[in-house]
Amino acid sequence: MERLRDALINKGTAYTRDERLRLGLEGLLPPRVESLQEQAARAIENVRGKTSPLEQYRYLSAMQADNETLFARVVLDHLEETLPIIYTPTVGQACLDWSRIYERPRGLYISAAQHRGRVAELLRHWPRSRAGIIVVTDGGRILGLGDLGANGMGIPIGKLALYTACAGVPPALCVPVTLDVGTDNESLRTDPSYLGESQPRMTGAPYDAFLDEFVAATQAVFPGAIVQFEDFNNTCAFRLLKRYRHELCCFNDDVQGTGAMGLAGLYSAGRITGRRLVDERILFVGAGEACLGIGATVAAAMQREGLSEAEARRRCLFIDSKGVVVASRADLPEHKRPFAQDRAPMPDLLSSVEDFRPTALIGACGRTGMFTQPLLGAMSRLNERPIVFALSNPTSKAECTADQAYAWTGGRAIFASGSPFGPVTLAGRVHWPGQANNSCIFPGIGLGLLLSGARRVTDEMFLAAARALADRVSQADLQQGRVFPAAARLREVAVAVSVAVAALAHEQGHASHPRPADLTAEAARFMYVPQYA
Repeated sequence: MERLRDALINKGTAYTRDERLRLGLEGLLPPRVESLQEQAARAIENVRGKTSPLEQYRYLSAMQADNETLFARVVLDHLEETLPIIYTPTVGQACLDWSRIYERPRGLYISAAQHRGRVAELLRHWPRSRAGIIVVTDGGRILGLGDLGANGMGIPIGKLALYTACAGVPPALCVPVTLDVGTDNESLRTDPSYLGESQPRMTGAPYDAFLDEFVAATQAVFPGAIVQFEDFNNTCAFRLLKRYRHELCCFNDDVQGTGAMGLAGLYSAGRITGRRLVDERILFVGAGEACLGIGATVAAAMQREGLSEAEARRRCLFIDSKGVVVASRADLPEHKRPFAQDRAPMPDLLSSVEDFRPTALIGACGRTGMFTQPLLGAMSRLNERPIVFALSNPTSKAECTADQAYAWTGGRAIFASGSPFGPVTLAGRVHWPGQANNSCIFPGIGLGLLLSGARRVTDEMFLAAARALADRVSQADLQQGRVFPAAARLREVAVAVSVAVAALAHEQGHASHPRPADLTAEAARFMYVPQYA
């Protein structure tokens, strides 16, 4: 029974008759012996038979808890079909309902109220002796849904499933963690089904001390493990990245991963418009982790192409919930000030478009419908091929839909979105929107860090990752209007990104592993392929 309960080694109905006899499994399984392929075929039909995406998510989660190999096989064989189920947009609904649908233990919940001073002990409760990548959240800003507290566990679990599916990181090396520091979401605190700590969110010096303890414990228990910060709120995200980036191999996917993804999308769009990166004028609707991450990465890339730092930042204008990010505002936090411009504030978004005359409109504000018909009409009047990236997740939070983007620009928009949209037919032409999702960037970055044994993660690695991703966008993709590769090619993309990151780790002196003669071959050798031993 222990073998059947260990998802890493369980083969279920694929145990042969000899194995059943030898391992004492006779009678515990149905008589028929199935191959992994037969199991996977049955499983995907069961997925398709569920009545809602959330039920599909729950079925796949149960499969993952029972049989990691089968789960990985099903996802890998049907990437385009299953990624929207195991991650965006369905994971957003799963997090909203997490306490209600909770069935099986998965991941580590570390409570500030109960476990301070014992975090290393909690990490040692993890049933596997090694860890390669730890994805951690405090639930402070889950997608565009806000503070979900301990319900945010769906995010680390989902991200690590993508690491395995898209980059072949062995599931045995993946550790999802939620730091339960309370929640300021009053509806959760008063919900009798909520499984987290029903108290206000910890802040200030106690919060910082708890994070210090957690980070130190990760390196004590799992030396050299990569720590990926995920879905912390804006204030914490930038502060924690600055605090720890020079102490261990860590990064913030919402800031740096999104930055690389956004830069890659602009590189690809430039192949359609004929514009250079330094020719772009980018209006960001939102000034949180995603938009500021893209802005910082794009500005760094523009400097490499000859602009000064000031010139590069002047080509990026940000709008937050209080208006245009300008230098005259006294309410700007530290992480927004580098992009504050010396210009007059505008009364609304449309006025900002008319005044700034952007070539690209990038939204990650978590507010549905921000890209209105007049706004996109102005973008198409100012640009022959306006770039429109509506990045907010899940789909219900998107700034506009694919149909709206194409219809309101006469089919001329170069459109991408955070969650997937299907093809759109307009005036007899089929447009294929790209999915500007971090699943095409962070798995390859993590794989490259593992391949090289990187001790640190540098800004240059994200620039290299962006270029590698953009280079995987084919001419056929561009002809369809797609500026990111299709999901079915994400393993190929992850290899390219990992090679770029690992090569730079070796060049910059951050690698702890010897450099192999062929990094591509090394990536292929390392990558987990779901099959039974």
